[in-house]
Amino acid sequence: MMLKKLFQPIDNAPLIIFRIFLGFLLASETFGAILTGWVKKVLIKPEFTFSHIGMEWLQPLPGYGMYFYFGLMGICGILVMLGYKYRLSLGLFTILWTGVYLMQKTSYNNHYYLLILVCLIMLFLPANRYASLDVKNNPEIKQDTMPRWCSAVMILQVAIVYFYATVAKFYPGWLDGSFTKIILSNTEFESFRGLFGQHWFHLFIAYSGIAFDMLIVPLLLWKRTRTIAFLAAISFHIFNAIFLQIGIFPFFALSFIVFFYPPEKIRSVFFKKKIPIEVSEPVIENKAALLYFFLPFFILQVILPIRHHFIKGDVLWTEEGHRLSWRMMLRQRQGYATFRVIDKKTQTEIPYDYLKKLTPKQQGFVGANPDGMWQMAQFIKKEFAEKGTDVSIFINAEASINGGKFKKLINPETDMAAAKWDYFFHNDWILIYDSQGNIIK
Repeated sequence: MMLKKLFQPIDNAPLIIFRIFLGFLLASETFGAILTGWVKKVLIKPEFTFSHIGMEWLQPLPGYGMYFYFGLMGICGILVMLGYKYRLSLGLFTILWTGVYLMQKTSYNNHYYLLILVCLIMLFLPANRYASLDVKNNPEIKQDTMPRWCSAVMILQVAIVYFYATVAKFYPGWLDGSFTKIILSNTEFESFRGLFGQHWFHLFIAYSGIAFDMLIVPLLLWKRTRTIAFLAAISFHIFNAIFLQIGIFPFFALSFIVFFYPPEKIRSVFFKKKIPIEVSEPVIENKAALLYFFLPFFILQVILPIRHHFIKGDVLWTEEGHRLSWRMMLRQRQGYATFRVIDKKTQTEIPYDYLKKLTPKQQGFVGANPDGMWQMAQFIKKEFAEKGTDVSIFINAEASINGGKFKKLINPETDMAAAKWDYFFHNDWILIYDSQGNIIK
């Protein structure tokens, strides 16, 4: 019965309008990154970038190559919106965007990861079968329907994001309003500083965030509360767009709402000339896509956000298992680090100012994040190795979470040039503490 329901043909209006929204947002994200100076600041100005560990070979194109790179992605976004060579355009964008995601994490953002996932999903969906240049060029591919699972996978994707975003907020720094105080204190709107400085407002924003993330999907699924939930989503995301300035994510999140409304409703709003479909029997097609792509795809997404529970230490402190876990805007990290470079042969210290190698943003990343420190140590080691000098590197580093007390982050006696990075478990050179503030051996 469930299988038949998933393959029940429904109006494809939600998928078609989402493709148009998605293409527009992809173009906006990439062209906007050029126009706002993000590409220059993050990918062109740095001497090198901190790629995801294991992908250090993936570095930005030299010179102004990244402008052309992002320009090509923007063009792909427009072609997706128009439905021209849909899978080729979207496939190329997905590859290029994944490259950008992997080549730098100094300016990490969860919606960069979400874009990859949604693009992968959309590659398997027939989003170019109506209102597209592909249909104009080849009328035989035109369709007015899609199987119900096309909407279901989008709803499931959104549900996973909001579920783990809710769970992640249940920690003291969020529940007591200390983190929302930090993010609200950075507002550029002078007229709101008074309100944003009130403790009750910090708590209101904190618990509103929990309530929204927890309830938005169930309320959108229930017909009686759907419109109220829609209005709440608009208010929530517009507030975030204005005051938190988090790029396209608020509008990206709003675009998923089309999958929660009846397809006929979406058709009547966006495609008034589209012919209503007649109810028909389920057609079991593309079952392999569900079994061999979407099933493992979503199992992996359920597993990744919980992996930090199996890693020793608090993820807020160690950062191990933080990424790919929908831990969105949860804490502010501050820190500083000094690097001692020792010539192994002579046992003399070599003066080295690593800060001169980095942009201000990269300096903050290295100073507060264990993986940034480890990667910086590997860069220094490689730099001296190319000169024929074998070195040891020791780091003195302290970090603070949400304005709390600074504590030692890295074992200063560990030679970080020789230290290994453990992808799956705790790295013992990252110091962890018990509830009394004592280092756990």
